[in-house]
Amino acid sequence: MKKLQIALDLLNFDRAVEICEEAVEGGVDWIEIGTPLIKSEGRKSIKEINSRFDKTIVADMKTMDTGSLEVEIATKSGADVVAILGAASDSTIKEAVRSGNEFNCKIMADLIGVRDYLERARELEDLGVDFILVHTGIDEQMAGSDPLDKLKEVESSVDLPIAVAGGIDKSKSIKAVKSGAEIIVVGGSITRSKDVMDSTKKIKKAIENASQLKGKPTKQRTRDIVEEISTANLSDAQHRKGVMKGLKRVSGSESEIFGRALTVRTISGDWAKPLEALERSEEGDILVVDAGGDEYAAWGELASNSAKIKGIKALIIDGAVRDIDEIRELDFSIWARSINPEAGKPKGYGEIGNKIQCGGVNVKTGDFILADEDGVVVVDKKDKEEMLQRAKMVKENEDRIREEIKQGKTLSEVLSLKEWEKER
Repeated sequence: MKKLQIALDLLNFDRAVEICEEAVEGGVDWIEIGTPLIKSEGRKSIKEINSRFDKTIVADMKTMDTGSLEVEIATKSGADVVAILGAASDSTIKEAVRSGNEFNCKIMADLIGVRDYLERARELEDLGVDFILVHTGIDEQMAGSDPLDKLKEVESSVDLPIAVAGGIDKSKSIKAVKSGAEIIVVGGSITRSKDVMDSTKKIKKAIENASQLKGKPTKQRTRDIVEEISTANLSDAQHRKGVMKGLKRVSGSESEIFGRALTVRTISGDWAKPLEALERSEEGDILVVDAGGDEYAAWGELASNSAKIKGIKALIIDGAVRDIDEIRELDFSIWARSINPEAGKPKGYGEIGNKIQCGGVNVKTGDFILADEDGVVVVDKKDKEEMLQRAKMVKENEDRIREEIKQGKTLSEVLSLKEWEKER
């Protein structure tokens, strides 16, 4: 579902609230506290609008330095997403991402002013930001620049949701959706409108209609490939890298699970951090827990129930689980090292969102997990598209071999094993 975000690039707080009330009635999804409003009214503008409106709140901090501090300020004031400058140093980006993980908010990196925007977008993805904003500033707009000129290039270069901003009106919002934008940021076309509610409704309807007309998006293409391949195909594509050792499916009827990893490290049956991770998770995430292979159960039926309600796809745990009959009845998917009725205690040791090791494989939050009856394979987020395409190629090669076997050849003949033996 495409999101309509209103940018409150205003100076007066009371006027901003009036506009918000009408825009929310008109169907706006996200509310951005613009940089001018934050500079004019301070952090209270974030706090007050968050308390008045039950919407995703974006704080456009345009952070260039002190990434951790400014993200903390914004999130403690009520922001769900914090916008920082993509032109900031890598260390600032890393600090902002770390603070975002700590305070449970998302980081949007703004490409405004970035010359080599394609390379930087890929770098920002690797640094762990959650959204890329393709943005043409007002001064650039006046000189004739249009964010739509860059949008499609960026959308095809990274595997992150793309936001677009800069002179977006009803007509451009349609083009933005067709070019792959997930978040349409509209400022003056709404805030300067005589009828804010009506303008919002028209742009919202245009976005919805364009979404229905748009061709198959990248995420759908990814889903199509995943439905074709298996963990065995993916393992071959990665030259057997990324395969978790010693973990097996213990519950869940879905033949295959694919999704984004949210990592957790805990110790000796300590089930506090895995439960806390549910608060930071998003629908569709896969919880990947490094429990050190411990025999004490760090997960059970109540946790599974909570996870399923939250929309978590699966649990991958290098450790033990219990209440397996009840979990199977819930039909919640788990891959674990063992099953053990003896639970640990909630001490709260560990961490969420950082690099861990699970089944002997390094995993980062944002990496992708494919799991089926054979086991679990991890794909580095920056390599996802390439590895899926390679896995598809492996599958197609196997299909060809399968057809030759049906025609009467043995597998040895198809693979020319004897020729290979002679060469060795």
